[in-house]
Amino acid sequence: MSSTNFDLLEALQQIAVEKGIAIDTLFDALANALVAAYKRLPQAAEEAVVTIDPDSGEIRVYGQELDEEGNVTREWDDTPDDFGRIAAQAARQVILQRIREAERDRKYEEYAGREGDIVTGIIQQSDNRYTLLDLGKVEALLPQAEQVPYERYDHGARLKAYIVEVRKTSKGPQIVVSRSHPGLIKRLFELEVPEISNGVVEIKACAREPGHRTKIAVWSNDANVDPVGACVGARGARVRMVTTELRGEKVDIVPFSDDPAEFVSRALQPAKVKEVLLDEDRGRATVIVHDYQLSLAIGKEGQNARLAARLTGWHIDIKSESEAAAEETHYAEGEWAEGEWVEQSGEMVWKPAEGGETLSAEAWAAGETTEAEAQAGTTEVAVVEVAVEIVAEPAETDDLLSPPGAEPDAAAEEGPVP
Repeated sequence: MSSTNFDLLEALQQIAVEKGIAIDTLFDALANALVAAYKRLPQAAEEAVVTIDPDSGEIRVYGQELDEEGNVTREWDDTPDDFGRIAAQAARQVILQRIREAERDRKYEEYAGREGDIVTGIIQQSDNRYTLLDLGKVEALLPQAEQVPYERYDHGARLKAYIVEVRKTSKGPQIVVSRSHPGLIKRLFELEVPEISNGVVEIKACAREPGHRTKIAVWSNDANVDPVGACVGARGARVRMVTTELRGEKVDIVPFSDDPAEFVSRALQPAKVKEVLLDEDRGRATVIVHDYQLSLAIGKEGQNARLAARLTGWHIDIKSESEAAAEETHYAEGEWAEGEWVEQSGEMVWKPAEGGETLSAEAWAAGETTEAEAQAGTTEVAVVEVAVEIVAEPAETDDLLSPPGAEPDAAAEEGPVP
């Protein structure tokens, strides 16, 4: 074996160890590069193969003749003199390219399929478009859309993020991460709460307003384990670690329930709920709370009610005791009960017996007053306006009011719904 072959073999083995690339992959890359170098030589055969002895590093070139079907009909040794030196010069760039490709593939395979995992990186660069995180061997991209509003990303600081996508590009894997995804909350609790990581406690639902507040519903598969206590930890140590990583974002932990009414009641914590009335056909929950609990149930700018609606999947309409009582009195007096259904412009509308403007079916069912009554400033109008303000829904909708408080049969006696 020539010293050139020995040096080349030793270099390949060293590269394989340092880069973590299989030696066979490098041999294949070198063989392909040597075929290309051989064909550039004068009087080279049209078809050729190159063999490399993995033990000695000996390189041989075999010219070939093929028939019309591509079968080898003749093969001979056509290794040029001093081909080792020529091959080393010609193959250098090709081998380096194959090494880079192999490294990119290896890095991609390391992160492919890891969407939903949590990673820790060091902030390298941050601007108005994105922030780069150094994960060690690769970099992760934190786009502005996945960032938490007003959260600062200082250079050199350590940051945990949630992997939302892994892309394969010509420059290597591109890992897109998020700080605003609800999945980040679940993964952080898995890191801090052993009962979640081993499956004893489950996070059934999560609703989040990044940077402000999060609600999670937890469930225990073991009657002896309190799911809320497990997540909170001794003196709040576990949940404190999560909120610290989230840079002060508040986290409410509520017990999950299979009973929708009970789940809605728990989701509105810390407010105390007096009663929950469900309309399963419309997916709405009317919640009655004590007057002094109304603002707490709604939360600042409706945040508590909004998160509860997202957590449970129910449209939530919150009313105080006095509002509910006034509404019941309103219907009991029959102010919308007397009248008849008539057709107007192709639609059925409710015409009050005492005259006045007609009401659409939706307005009648919701108990809305006429425009004339609104201008008169009746008590009932104020009740309706307050109810509109405190509606919390998991999805956009135009129908913001709950069903009437009167019994459907009683209302039907006066006038059937169209």
